[in-house]
Order: sequence, then structure tokens, then C-alpha cells
Amino acid sequence: MLKETFQFFADELNKYLILKQVVSSDTPRVVLGNVARAYDNETLSGSEPILNRAILSLVNVEEDRISKKQENYTRSDISTKYKSPPLFLNLYMLISINRSNYGQSLAWLSHIMQFFQYQNVFTPISHPSLDSRIVKLMTELYSLNFEQVNHLWSTLGGKYLPSVMYKIRQVSLDEDLTISESGFIKEIQIEDKVTEPLTG
Repeated sequence: MLKETFQFFADELNKYLILKQVVSSDTPRVVLGNVARAYDNETLSGSEPILNRAILSLVNVEEDRISKKQENYTRSDISTKYKSPPLFLNLYMLISINRSNYGQSLAWLSHIMQFFQYQNVFTPISHPSLDSRIVKLMTELYSLNFEQVNHLWSTLGGKYLPSVMYKIRQVSLDEDLTISESGFIKEIQIEDKVTEPLTG
């Protein structure tokens, strides 16, 4: 679900930038990539070039314990299936603009923030291109203070690029494998015991 989620946002942002006539439609300008490689001269084989692109990078994953279901079973008309509950995740998506023209970098960043201001909830009904296994995605701007920005970019090992971070909620992982299965208890049989009369 991680790749599908990030690819969905990359595709939607590309459509939005074309709609706003910020970019032409010939080459995707928003790509998935490791922002730590933004200053590499060579691109890894089989990956999108990240020069003159907006880069979507996953920088953190956390479990959403509030949304976690406690039940480890599901019931049907004929049986009970035991399985681990789905894992709900919050993803932290860093969007960095890797352009040589600084003014254009800021313009792209502004348009990307406008996109998420305009719409911050995504479902398969509102966005048919969203993977049908994803029930809902909610995004919110995640603000970092100067110290956190310093730590983040030091960890990434690169120079700061114009960027913004969004927290994506309600991404779920579910292997959907049954651990065990059992039928319902339909009747209880109690055997009567014969007791000896009490003697005085």
C-alpha cells in the first residue's frame, strides 16, 4: 500500500500541475524518489530522473494506535475466522523541489500546497484512480520547527531543498490470511448426575 499511496499522489499532482499550466504534459515532473540522492549526478538504473523534479519521499512511518481494531476475529453466518487485525499507518511524505531555478522551485511548491489545501480527503469514489483496497486517505500539513528541519536534512545527508511535509492518515496493511477457523457452538448438552439420598 505504500507504493500505491505515493504513486497516487504523484499522479494527481502531475495532473494538477498540468491543469495549472505550470508544466507541459510530456514528462512527469512529480516522481517518487529518495531525496538523499537529489545531488547525485547519476540516476539508478530503472528509476526516474530526479533532477528538475518534485520528489516524493517517505521519511517516517508510525502506527495509528487510535484506529487499531482490538478484535482478532471476524464472524460469518457459519463460522468464526481468527486473524490479526489490520495495521493502520500514518505516513510522513516529504515533497522536495529539485530545480536549478529557485523561483520556479517556490512556484511549484506553492502550487503543490494549493492542491492539498483544495482537497485533503481522497476516496475511491471521489478519485477512481485510487487503489480500491484503500478506503480513505487524509492529508494534513505537518509543520517542523527549525531544529527538526535541521535534524531531518542532516539525516537525509543532503543540502536543504524547498520542501513541505504532509502527514497521510488511514493507510492500512492487511495480509487477510486466516490463522484459524471454527464453527459456532449451537447447543450445549448437560448430563444429569444421579445422587445418592442423604442418610442421617
